[in-house]
Amino acid sequence: MSELMKISLPDGSVREVAPGTTPADIAAAIGPGLAKAALAARVDGELRDINRPIEKDAALALVTAKDEADALELARHDFAHILAEAVQALYPGTQITFGPSTDDGFYYDVMAPASRGPFTEDDLPAIEEKMREIIRADKPLVREAWSRADLIARWREQGEAFKAEWAAELPEGEELTVYWSGQPGSVGAWMDMCRGPHLASTGKLDPAAFKLMRVSGAYWRGDQKNAQLTRIYGTGWLNKKQLDAHLMRLEEAAKRDHRKLGQEMDLFHLQQEAHGSVFWHPHGFVIWRALEAYMRRAIDSAGYQEVKTPQVMDARQWEQSGHWGKYRENMFVIPDEVPNVDDEGPIVSDDAQWMALKPMNCPAHVLIFRQGIKSYRDLPLRLYENGCCHRNEPHGALHGLMRVRQFTQDDAHIFCREDQIVEEVQAFCRLADRIYKDFGFTYAIKLALRPEKRFGTEEMWDKAESELRDAVVRAGLATEAYGWEELPGEGAFYAPKLEWHLTDAIGRTWQVGTIQSDRVLPERLDASYVGEDGERHRPVMLHRAIFGSYERFIGILIEHFAGKLPVWLAPVQAVVATIVSEADGYAADVAAKLAAAGIRVETDLRNEKINYKVREHSLAKVPHLLVVGRREAEEGTVALRRLGSDEHQKVMTLDEAVAMLTAEATPPDLRA
Repeated sequence: MSELMKISLPDGSVREVAPGTTPADIAAAIGPGLAKAALAARVDGELRDINRPIEKDAALALVTAKDEADALELARHDFAHILAEAVQALYPGTQITFGPSTDDGFYYDVMAPASRGPFTEDDLPAIEEKMREIIRADKPLVREAWSRADLIARWREQGEAFKAEWAAELPEGEELTVYWSGQPGSVGAWMDMCRGPHLASTGKLDPAAFKLMRVSGAYWRGDQKNAQLTRIYGTGWLNKKQLDAHLMRLEEAAKRDHRKLGQEMDLFHLQQEAHGSVFWHPHGFVIWRALEAYMRRAIDSAGYQEVKTPQVMDARQWEQSGHWGKYRENMFVIPDEVPNVDDEGPIVSDDAQWMALKPMNCPAHVLIFRQGIKSYRDLPLRLYENGCCHRNEPHGALHGLMRVRQFTQDDAHIFCREDQIVEEVQAFCRLADRIYKDFGFTYAIKLALRPEKRFGTEEMWDKAESELRDAVVRAGLATEAYGWEELPGEGAFYAPKLEWHLTDAIGRTWQVGTIQSDRVLPERLDASYVGEDGERHRPVMLHRAIFGSYERFIGILIEHFAGKLPVWLAPVQAVVATIVSEADGYAADVAAKLAAAGIRVETDLRNEKINYKVREHSLAKVPHLLVVGRREAEEGTVALRRLGSDEHQKVMTLDEAVAMLTAEATPPDLRA
């Protein structure tokens, strides 16, 4: 008789079972309720199928719908497979490639049969219905191990050129697994190559909890030189209630889209002639300037010194910093000579020196630090720059203000001694907290740890991670209330980092602020200071930003406030609109008094009905409309309408209106 295995459960109990027992068997032994609810299992921390046998002593945690992150990952993975199965069932000859889960759903890349064109959104209803049919059939999802040779032969036999190509590149000797939808080899069974895990059967999914959203083009393996495929996107959830809530969020997000509102409010535009860069209109640049002034007050009060550095630097500087090797493909590179031009285009000589538009500001700040001798008494030295940077982002990744090629960072670098790091990071945490609260954001804070490919010694990384963690603990932010989490492998190649993830008005999160503790760049660029002992020492360099970039932060603000920006940020804070032309003179006087008080005000003296004017300025998201007619002119009053308020207009004296608007237009950091 085989020796029994010991299975440790989360409650501390241990069960002795025979080798080959599955998590499903153990769930059934605990109780029928758990057996029904269990979707998968974590065996020694690894997420696995509920029916996959356990072969040795292990710690077991059963996964149910309450474990939402794991449950959603499984469900979306299954939806992706069922999508591919449905497409092949409806359109024989379709080739499949890959279909991962995403943050809110799944997709699958497929190639339509030659007899028809690429799939379109008109095909989605039929595919959805076929997917529901497969789910309702409650087909078992069965894992099998295959040899590499057998799997390649199978794919080639079925005409699956993409799958065969991929399987041929997998390492010899590695166990390859497939999953069947239906009993292996049975009529109607369908197979895909996958590491898993999966749910026990298609019926574990809710057929009302998914929706196919759209299609797009995609290249095999992301290379435009390869075959073009159709990518079918879907969103998938655990139940219909979650799906409905998500679709409602999408509808609300569409209303808040900063590109749409930016056009309606005449803030900015984008066009092909400067793809990935922003044309700021006067109203949009008012927002920029208000944010810039706010941030300057914040950094001035926190002891930073503002600097300005060159846009273009020699490639040798980027080689020394390490960015040339790690980041070259994302940099805009230019020769330091005027190229000759012939019929085939510009020709650069072999001995040309290369320059690059800066993708970040940090190496330039090190060069400022290195000017002159620095003493330990000079530290910490906090250098700040509204630094314009350029990154050659892929064309398909660009997205309004959220992902651009030219952007300006609220960037700063703190050069400090080892004994100053924790205190400086704590001070930054307090500064970031105040600023985010001024804008009405809540946030989570996370620690991104060392990536697999990195510069520096393990000792450097140990120290840097420990210091950031210690600072957050001392600041009282390493708690569940602040969403504290550690993210293995997600740090930069030169430093771990703390990340601030803002939550907006409709529950989306945006990673914005960061602080990184870097010992690598000062070493590579030979930054030093004279210590109390008279010897040279390396400073530690803290890279930090709060907005991240002005472009993206403005985009986030527009969507967070649905265009109804706080009065202090609004491009036009008030419009004085007339009911009759006889009030034009009084309207001009009202506007002049508001302008003298520092209010950004315009007048609307057009010969239009007041309801038309109200509607137009509401669409432009003007916070306050001051309506004046004969009576207001005679009495020295205004009828004030507040954007988004259910209240009717409120009549007040002009002085009262000026005082109220002045208070609301004052930036939060300047209020008493």
